[in-house]
Amino acid sequence: MELSTVPASAVKPQGAFPRLPPWKRYVHRLLGREISALTRYYDRTIHWLPRPEDDGTLLESVDCPQTQIVSGEQDFPDLTREVDERTAVLVNGTLNHHFDIQGLLSGLKARLSRSSRVVVVLYNPYLRGLYGLANRLGIRSGELPTTFITRVDLETLSAISGFAIVRQRPVVYCPFSLFGLGDLINKVLPVLPVLKWFSFAFVVVLRPVIKTAPGGLSCVIPARNERGNIENALKRLENFPCRIEVIFVEGHSSDGTWEEIQRVAELYKDRFKLQIMQQTGKGKNDAVRLGFSKATEPLLVILDADLTMPPEMLERFYLAYCAGLGDFVNGSRLVYPMEGDAMRFLNRLGNVFFAKLLSFVLDVRIGDSLCGTKLLSKRDYQRILAWREDFGDFDPFGDFELLFPAAILGLGIVDVPIRYLARTYGSTNIQRFRHGWLLFKMTAIGLFRIKMR
Repeated sequence: MELSTVPASAVKPQGAFPRLPPWKRYVHRLLGREISALTRYYDRTIHWLPRPEDDGTLLESVDCPQTQIVSGEQDFPDLTREVDERTAVLVNGTLNHHFDIQGLLSGLKARLSRSSRVVVVLYNPYLRGLYGLANRLGIRSGELPTTFITRVDLETLSAISGFAIVRQRPVVYCPFSLFGLGDLINKVLPVLPVLKWFSFAFVVVLRPVIKTAPGGLSCVIPARNERGNIENALKRLENFPCRIEVIFVEGHSSDGTWEEIQRVAELYKDRFKLQIMQQTGKGKNDAVRLGFSKATEPLLVILDADLTMPPEMLERFYLAYCAGLGDFVNGSRLVYPMEGDAMRFLNRLGNVFFAKLLSFVLDVRIGDSLCGTKLLSKRDYQRILAWREDFGDFDPFGDFELLFPAAILGLGIVDVPIRYLARTYGSTNIQRFRHGWLLFKMTAIGLFRIKMR
């Protein structure tokens, strides 16, 4: 099928669909809720290649500012020039009836931008007998699926078609409401080992792997009692491979850090694009928010002023983004041996624990959930702000409030391993037990409001 600019006739009005049985509307509501967790923060959802039996009620249940339908007889729009916009392409069950999925996805990718996402609804291949039984009993109508795709199959097909899977979620265990009992079953089973794989459907988000080279990067350096590290941070960023803006945000220091920032900013003003400011709030998260709000370059990155994450390593974060490996680049300190006393034993155990727990809650693989260095685009950060406004301001540290929406919005999280170094100046502000308890509470919030929604 040729893919070209969509004509105006490709947009189908919604509404006026035949009345559906209550169970089917309930299933569409469950699927729509899962899809809407992502699409409500996008600009448009295109339902591509709907099946003949698809009556449009699933698309009706999807929360998005703009929706449209593009059928097989119509041309797909060219999204390759989208930069600030984000479009989701909904493919509902079509892959389970197609005999050349690689060709289908490869052709679609040629029309997508880096910010596009493909949201695929798939039937569970291990429950194929139940679909046939439902047809015979008259519960289900329409052609039976012919192509059943396992998770391994989908990973392979996605990779050879130029996509990466950024999120997979099992949906619909009980297709009946049962006066609220169905809701309970559909919320609890996704967290149960083994049983979680017996959902009737999966919602999978694919990210096209596309290389880009953004023009510049804004590096926010929160600094509290880090006077001895300020100038060294700039010295070690002088050979960065793109235009770089450095934003120092000082936070109520008692060791002369603000005065040192002022001195260094004057000394290096001809070599760097610099901004310096003092936060009125407290904590690293408040400092990062302030710095990001003042940033002027298309990419944003955080560098802790203690320099335990070597500033030279920021180049690897930038190159991973440019290569299209992910739209959210996260540092991982847990791969290589750490230098000296860079991280105490209990702290390391806590980091491993929360990385595993958060990976489970968000249904993505995260190697280190608490590394302070993270890189993302400014346009994606604006969507994260919209997500946080809806979800709630719950994170005093800033790591989870970036990782949560990065996973849910399908940005694609990629870890860059770093060797964590010992401090050369100052002391840590981490309080293991008090902060650990706060992190556990935030993870519990994610479990109930994301995993079990």
